[in-house]
Amino acid sequence: MVETVRGRPTAVADPLAEPLKDLVGGRTAKVLERNLELHTVGELLRHYPRRYAKRGELSDLASLTLDDYVTVLAEVEKVTKRPFKGRRGSLTEVTVTDGTSSLALTFFNQPWLDRDLRPGRVGLFSGRVTEFRGHRQLAQPEFELLKDDQDAEAEAERYANELIPFYPATAGFSTRKIQACVRLALDSLKSVPDPLPQQVRDRHRLLGLREAFEKVHRPEERSDYQLAKIRLKWDEALPLQVVLAQRRRAALALPAVPRPVRTGGLLDRFDERLPFQLTAGQREVCRQIEQDLAATHPMHRLLQGEVGSGKTVVALRAMLTVVDAGGQAVLLAPTEVLAQQHHRSILDLLGPLARAGQLDGDPDGTRVALLTGSQGAKERRANLLDAASGAAGIVVGTHAVIEDTVQFADLGLVVVDEQHRFGVEQRDALRAKAEKPPHLLVMTATPIPRTVAMTVFGDLETSVLAELPRGRSPISTFVVPAADKPHYLARTWDRIREEVAAGHQAYVVCPRIGDGAETGSDEAGGYEAQNDEQPKARRRRNQAGPDADDFDGDGAGDGHGDDDADAESALEGQAQLSFDDLASPASAARAPLSVVDMARQLSEQQLAGLRIGVLHGRLAPEEKDSVMTAFAAGEVDVLVATTVIEVGVNVPNATVMAVLDADRFGVSQLHQLRGRVGRGTAPGLCLLVTEAPADSPARERLDAVAGTLDGFELSRIDLEQRREGDVLGASQSGRRSSLKLLRVLHDEDLLRDAREAATELVDRDPELIGEPALAAAVAALVTSDRATFLEKS
Repeated sequence: MVETVRGRPTAVADPLAEPLKDLVGGRTAKVLERNLELHTVGELLRHYPRRYAKRGELSDLASLTLDDYVTVLAEVEKVTKRPFKGRRGSLTEVTVTDGTSSLALTFFNQPWLDRDLRPGRVGLFSGRVTEFRGHRQLAQPEFELLKDDQDAEAEAERYANELIPFYPATAGFSTRKIQACVRLALDSLKSVPDPLPQQVRDRHRLLGLREAFEKVHRPEERSDYQLAKIRLKWDEALPLQVVLAQRRRAALALPAVPRPVRTGGLLDRFDERLPFQLTAGQREVCRQIEQDLAATHPMHRLLQGEVGSGKTVVALRAMLTVVDAGGQAVLLAPTEVLAQQHHRSILDLLGPLARAGQLDGDPDGTRVALLTGSQGAKERRANLLDAASGAAGIVVGTHAVIEDTVQFADLGLVVVDEQHRFGVEQRDALRAKAEKPPHLLVMTATPIPRTVAMTVFGDLETSVLAELPRGRSPISTFVVPAADKPHYLARTWDRIREEVAAGHQAYVVCPRIGDGAETGSDEAGGYEAQNDEQPKARRRRNQAGPDADDFDGDGAGDGHGDDDADAESALEGQAQLSFDDLASPASAARAPLSVVDMARQLSEQQLAGLRIGVLHGRLAPEEKDSVMTAFAAGEVDVLVATTVIEVGVNVPNATVMAVLDADRFGVSQLHQLRGRVGRGTAPGLCLLVTEAPADSPARERLDAVAGTLDGFELSRIDLEQRREGDVLGASQSGRRSSLKLLRVLHDEDLLRDAREAATELVDRDPELIGEPALAAAVAALVTSDRATFLEKS
């Protein structure tokens, strides 16, 4: 609550912070803590119902139908109680009548009920109609006995139509017990401190917090909990957006070295070398970045776009702008394969401009150093010296760049590729290598919906590349139903042979490495396991009886590792099986297909005679580099690989890709993989091989990928199938998402309004001195583990 002391708002004791033991007693409080991780009154009241149900229409005993959920008004006729034979416990049997028919009620292990359910008492009884030994009954029904002076018909109508909340519960603490605890909390709760400022509540017509708690837990009609839900979503959205607004404001206050564009420098020389014209979108994003780099505060910008939209060229132009201004730029990649690919691409694009000091180098150029964890000592020392002396204007690397031994002469720009794979500590360690905070450019591998960008990357300005460069060929995608139509699978290998015969190259992607060593699963396995939970959740919701309302209405990954071989192989996982298993009807029971086994099988049978290479995360770094170099040079016809090729790999001559067990991959991951073909002048072809039945959710996902090349649409489909914690990154480390009601994919208007409100509040009162309740909510978010997802940006 808030009081005014000497004219200044001050927070006082918060009843929501009261320990549950003071409300419900020590024994119950321990059970709530152990089973539901609830410790305070506030946490209990924010343990929201997952759905609501009515008890059912008032029914005559003579008209009851098996399996119906009913409410009956009846008089207790007889009560008997007996112990179970051979085990502990008792059974209480009650017969009720409406004057014409009778019905049995059975209660287990509730011997005290005969004190209330005495013959002659009239009550309302609710439950599902079942049958035992040919007689209808209600087992373990809810009931409410009427007082002598109550209007039986009116009470029956009220009881039957009352909305009953059902809570997320456990075997150790049922929803009925949660109802009782919540009822006690509400009855004892007077006024509560409201984290939403009055002006925000008035502008958006939101309930007060005390009223919202009442309506969400004890709604009289459906509109009550719908209004409460909107209000309580704001409690999650506003503190989050305030944190991001404060970070944006703090970033503007930081000093930075301006890095303006210099005419006649490396950037102009690079533009002259480009064999293609930048798209209008690339030119606009480059203008935005150049404007940011020239400012006296650090750039914080998110660059996202379609697969193959030219993000790397835009990032390289930003790096050259900084080099022209006397600084250095570092490009941080999550894996060695991607770092090596970036290094090769930059060297190819810059040509002599990247070979300063060499015989064939441009004397006005720079150097591009590569730093990874597996480099030999001599090569690493040379690259460290180039970075420390400033001879290398651009440094490309993995997490090895973050090590204490890596120093820069004047670090001016940090470019982070696939930001979600890096923690805030790693990012800050890299930025700390500069005297003043360097500019920051974050790149995402695939497009993300605007609401996710607004929430996860909310302290960054956003640039979007939606236009593909000229000359990029179209990609056709087809689903290959291997189990239903084996001849389609045979045609897949024919198409690969045809492309190779025409002088092109191919990828074959598998979800596992193989060869028998045990590693963790990649996203393919995790995705499948996650979706197995969804039908169960739907079944649980459907068991609640008629008129059940799903309060949330929403179901709920890209797990990635770092740059060493063990982490990359953990991404890919493994399995041992033969190619023949792909056409087997028993696919549900078999392990996923693997690179090692597929490469062996294809080289001996379907693709015999072709030059086949293997690439996966468990290869030694020099082997990976050798394979990729050979493939890029056209010395390998078919590359059998895991998702290690998912991003950054650019071989324009590769025109066809077959993704085996495609249903084991996420939608965005398939779109990203597909982007490895069609990068030259020849059309691309992607074949998604699956045994998923035609009407299954897995097949629907594949059909969606085959049906569009719009990465933004596919990213929304992909993210809608995940839990909210996955979207925000919380579940990747086993934590629960702090968002209970807010759905970042669906609450775009609310998030936008919350962002505007937060910006206005922070601009007027940066430390929220005048809003102590909101300040407390923000502090709780920032200091808790639940806020770790904020550190993505």
